[in-house]
Amino acid sequence: MNDTTTPSTSPSPGRIMLVGLGPGSHEHLSARARAAIAEADTVIGYVTYIRLVADLLEGKEVIRKSMTEELDRAVEAFERARQGKRVALISSGDAGVYGMAGPTFEVLFQAGWTPDSGIEVEIIPGASAINTCAALVGAPLTHDFCAISLSDLLTPWPVIARRLEAAAFSDFVVALYNPKSGRRTRQIVEARRLFLRHRSPDTPVAIVKSAYRPKQRVEFTTLEKMTECDIGMLSTVLIGNASTFIRHGLMVTPRGYANKYDVDSGTTHDGEKPGRSLSSGLTGWLGEIHASGLGAAELARLHRLPEDYIAAVLAEPLEPLTEAAGEEAEA
Repeated sequence: MNDTTTPSTSPSPGRIMLVGLGPGSHEHLSARARAAIAEADTVIGYVTYIRLVADLLEGKEVIRKSMTEELDRAVEAFERARQGKRVALISSGDAGVYGMAGPTFEVLFQAGWTPDSGIEVEIIPGASAINTCAALVGAPLTHDFCAISLSDLLTPWPVIARRLEAAAFSDFVVALYNPKSGRRTRQIVEARRLFLRHRSPDTPVAIVKSAYRPKQRVEFTTLEKMTECDIGMLSTVLIGNASTFIRHGLMVTPRGYANKYDVDSGTTHDGEKPGRSLSSGLTGWLGEIHASGLGAAELARLHRLPEDYIAAVLAEPLEPLTEAAGEEAEA
């Protein structure tokens, strides 16, 4: 009698696909996101996100989690991947923007995972709320912008308030995520209070609810009146900068072409050149403050910049102005 021993086999390492669904409509689901869901053995997500792609999940293991169970979702994905499964861990919008990419890497690193560990991790981008809401209201993000979440479930309020204050002072267009919920009603009021310290009460604001979903709603208002509007967890609030305007039902933030060009004729203003920095750009500004004869304190007040920054700039010799060899795109 011959004893034969069958060697033990361990499952091959699996894969975690962090899938951004975009706004939720199938028309805005990327081809790679759709393919990743098709490839997956297991699909994990918040119950609302699962419903958005329910018709794509036939024959798959589906694990539904509640809103506050992000780490549980990440742990489930890791455990399934260790078993050799292909896991699609889904987020609305983009997985890397207030989505599941961050929590998943935290769980993986805590477990000792590295990119060479065998389990492959792929991040599949999707359009975030800031993009989809902007597309519905016009072109509010044509100049510098930022996103700030008003959720204080994981972030201390003073941290959020400092970010709001800095963004308001710096004249960013701002997208407010998680602006209000059934229990968190004052955060949006405080955000408005901070913005009104630096922005005009008639600053344009757009409030978009459920972008590209059946209950989509778009409302235009002003900074002064925005807290009177219907705002909830499915809303994104877009606050314009000092140049943003609303015309014919469209919210637009100019890029700044009028600083250099006559918009009607396309010709440059006196002292400006296409493809070159503005006369008030860095080089021109440095020359101006060096020639002003003013001290750092007065210049700091004039330009609303830190005094120690101004002092450091004044302490450096002014480099001679040189023309660059080529032109740059106006971006």
